[in-house]
Amino acid sequence: MTSALLENYGVRDLALARGRGSHVWCEAGRKYLDFAMGIAVNSLGHCHPQLVAALTAQADTLWHTSNLFRIPAGEALAEKLTGLCFADRVFFCNSGAEAIECGFKMMRRYHHARGESGRKRIVSLSDAFHGRTLATIAAAGNAAHCEGFLAGDGGFDQAEFGDIASLRAVVGPTTAGIVIEPVQGEGGIRPAEPDYLRAVRALCDEHGILLMFDEVQCGLGRCGSFYAHQRLGVEPDLLASAKGLGGGFPVGACLAREVVAAAMTAGTHGSTFGGNPLAMAVAGAVVDEIAAPGFLDAVRGNGEHLLASLRELAGKHPAVISNVAGLGLMIGVFLRPDFDAGEFIRRLRGEGLLVVKGGNNSIRLLPPLNVRRSEIDQALALIESALAALRPQTSAAKGPPT
Repeated sequence: MTSALLENYGVRDLALARGRGSHVWCEAGRKYLDFAMGIAVNSLGHCHPQLVAALTAQADTLWHTSNLFRIPAGEALAEKLTGLCFADRVFFCNSGAEAIECGFKMMRRYHHARGESGRKRIVSLSDAFHGRTLATIAAAGNAAHCEGFLAGDGGFDQAEFGDIASLRAVVGPTTAGIVIEPVQGEGGIRPAEPDYLRAVRALCDEHGILLMFDEVQCGLGRCGSFYAHQRLGVEPDLLASAKGLGGGFPVGACLAREVVAAAMTAGTHGSTFGGNPLAMAVAGAVVDEIAAPGFLDAVRGNGEHLLASLRELAGKHPAVISNVAGLGLMIGVFLRPDFDAGEFIRRLRGEGLLVVKGGNNSIRLLPPLNVRRSEIDQALALIESALAALRPQTSAAKGPPT
């Protein structure tokens, strides 16, 4: 079947027709256990009743006004978010990439307001992913993402993830800040070591530069605390949030300390749809659910069970699995070079389990935060079945990532 859609996503042969909780059904009626969740977006599963109620009520009231007018629901949500973390101010937008872009602008504007306009360069880390805009692909420096789009470095430098000496080597008098994923996602699930993050924080303080955390994927309860850095013990100056914030509705946010946000005066930034009443109603309901007493305790408990069980499977299949890593309900399973993660994903789909491809020949498990223990155990059984059927492949036989 031909399509008028741009072909940038390649071949997609599965269309999902409906979802409920941790499950989805395709057009043919087959049921799948969904541990992809729209790449960590559907944080409370599919069609969560509180989110449906919030969206439906708002849809019958007011959809869009623009930021020419006050949006009280956005003001209320900003108060909730700042009450749950380090930040004093929030800018709402529509996606993670926009939240990151806002943070980049705030970094540069902060130094400009202090009379240091030459501080414009931003440092990111190897295997990072910050979005698909020109600035965010320049920041990550992934050659495959930059080819045909960028000339020059776009004002960004890269250092090795987890290597403080590498980072120190690229920080200089023109550096405005550093952007880090406390738990890397696209590059393969890799939590940063707390000692490393503390060293990065100290380096920023030493040089008077800003530290920004990209928590687009790892935030909003995904790692067992409201934001991932709260489990790792280091606070940033700025933070990008999206994905799970809307529970499936497009919304992003850039959070900042007052001293950084003060540079963003009227007219310096904006978004036509950012913080619209529909998004604010749904995101407000998401935050209420995640911040409810006991919710994050359950995420941590389920995450520990899933991680320990996967490591047991790795022990049974050492020839296939090289490592299992993660935090909370954000877990990566890394395969040895003779096995292809894309083929593993296809076998898991055949078993009835949906997961996400990760970097470094890995898969990502991103179940809903309110997943049941029985659903985790079901997923583990499906993974074990797929592992038993997986066979080594030569380099020539390996297919493209899916």
